[in-house]
Amino acid sequence: MRRRAFLGLVAATSVSAMANVRKQDNIVMLRDEQVVPFLNVQKKLELVKRYVGYGNFNILSYDDMLKTAARYSKIGRFTPHELDFIEELFYSDPSEHGFYGRRTMPTLTTNINKKEVMKISRTGHYLFRGHSDESYNRVISDVGKSLILTSGVRGIPKQMNLYFNKIKRAKGNITLASSSLAPPAYSYHSIGDFDVGKKGWGYKNFTVSFARTEEFWRLKRLSYISMRYTINNKDGVRFEPWHVKII
Repeated sequence: MRRRAFLGLVAATSVSAMANVRKQDNIVMLRDEQVVPFLNVQKKLELVKRYVGYGNFNILSYDDMLKTAARYSKIGRFTPHELDFIEELFYSDPSEHGFYGRRTMPTLTTNINKKEVMKISRTGHYLFRGHSDESYNRVISDVGKSLILTSGVRGIPKQMNLYFNKIKRAKGNITLASSSLAPPAYSYHSIGDFDVGKKGWGYKNFTVSFARTEEFWRLKRLSYISMRYTINNKDGVRFEPWHVKII
């Protein structure tokens, strides 16, 4: 029964790759007993996002995520086993799987204060009022309107959703996922950073191709912002030319 349930949950994901999860050398994989709760949580996060809407999901609190799941039978409340898995991953030391950034969200119930953020029109994203939104407006003015906000404020459920999707695409390889995205408790998007891209580029904005655009080189010349994840950065994250660090 366990294997049959697992096969149904994993869908297009490689069964053999996910079933053989384990820790090898310096690579941390999901453990066997974590696979099913992981896939259940990943699926429920996607469903919650669909029900509350993409924009609202960006700043949704952890408690509201749980309430939303419990409210809709097509999602279903998170089980104790799933909640234990979330807590274990959230409070674990990410340096064990190669991420060395600082914690930005101390607890699972740390919320984004909606009074402190503002929605940026035609993007579906939010920025913190004050330094972040002022810097963004200044960037658009200095770089040009071909630049667009591609990701702003992220609450814990949003970062968790992105992180779990990375782990799933990496076939359970937590180390690989952490090299391209901060774990849920460690995202600088929760305290002011944001991502930008070239209009019309879609997913290419989240690749090194962005570093070859005129927009990027104009960004590089600005003195009031900098790049958070440079090549060989101390946090252990891949090179992200699109990620703006607020100074």
